[in-house]
Amino acid sequence: MKTLKGPAIFLAQFAGDEAPFDSLSNIGRWAASLGYKGVQIPSWDKRLFDVEKAAQSKDYCDEAKGILAEHGVEITELSTHLQGQLVAVHPAYDEMFDGFAAPEVRGNPKARQEWAVNQVKAAIRASRHLGIGDHATFSGALAWPYVYPWPQRPAGLIETAFDELAKRWLPILDVAEENGVNVCYEIHPGEDLFDGVTFEMFLERVKNHARCNILYDPSHFVLQQLDYLDFIDIYADRIKMFHVKDAEFNPTGRQGVYSGYQGWVGRAGRFRSLGDGQVDFGAIFSKLAAIDFDGWAVLEWECALKHPEDGAREGADFIRNHIIRVTEKAFDDFADSGADEATNRRLLGLD
Repeated sequence: MKTLKGPAIFLAQFAGDEAPFDSLSNIGRWAASLGYKGVQIPSWDKRLFDVEKAAQSKDYCDEAKGILAEHGVEITELSTHLQGQLVAVHPAYDEMFDGFAAPEVRGNPKARQEWAVNQVKAAIRASRHLGIGDHATFSGALAWPYVYPWPQRPAGLIETAFDELAKRWLPILDVAEENGVNVCYEIHPGEDLFDGVTFEMFLERVKNHARCNILYDPSHFVLQQLDYLDFIDIYADRIKMFHVKDAEFNPTGRQGVYSGYQGWVGRAGRFRSLGDGQVDFGAIFSKLAAIDFDGWAVLEWECALKHPEDGAREGADFIRNHIIRVTEKAFDDFADSGADEATNRRLLGLD
């Protein structure tokens, strides 16, 4: 068995224009002061990291690693959640997602998609320069507006959407193979890959590509009432990344999974800071240890109630206390009989 690495923290929700969140050095120092050993970097935020430069220059990547190493912190993974979203956008969402893209491609869906694909490829190449083997992203969504079948979906609609999604991602996955990097899709409502069934539909269409893998985040399964422990057993071979995020689901006679268009505070299902929700992290960390998951345990802070800096401070200890230092021997080794093959054969009546 292998011991998870951590604690680490995803910086997307913390990066800002004021210290200590305004530069890689400052935010690295802040993370280290809370006890984090690693940081997951949002590749779209140039206050922290220039992904295009990193794709071209190993020296730049070494410099970034050195800045963090001064604080005892390392880069766990890069993220292209925003760019990955733009690889596939249904026209209904064009205007809302335009803000994720560079200004020069906004209002031009074709140019925006091309930009997004190049961004993800750049992050994959940058990961290789950083010596990192896993990369976090979203799949994007073409079928999501049709998730609830009313009116009845036309025959073949979903199949056509997934065929196109796979067509867009296959060249990216091939670049990932060339660079020795796993593309880890966060399984997430709003994406076409939002549960195990949809992941399998996609995986089949990308020909079971070895680089098509999963970023496991149990909070999204709580909100859609999916068995997040059974998910680990089913997809153990494809889970390469782990977001440690809590959530709760408290249905009432007035609302359930869809939450009545309410804001986060008023929803039946909502994200919470670690330990404040309903996720059984003891069971999750046990299962991950049992399947030899040796990746990073990365806090993704999202909470409807608690201040982010409090969530970050508490999260480091929470993760540290849940990481299981796996044993190298069985608990009953003291009672080993020391029998050899000859003894075993006699005990079985074979000699």
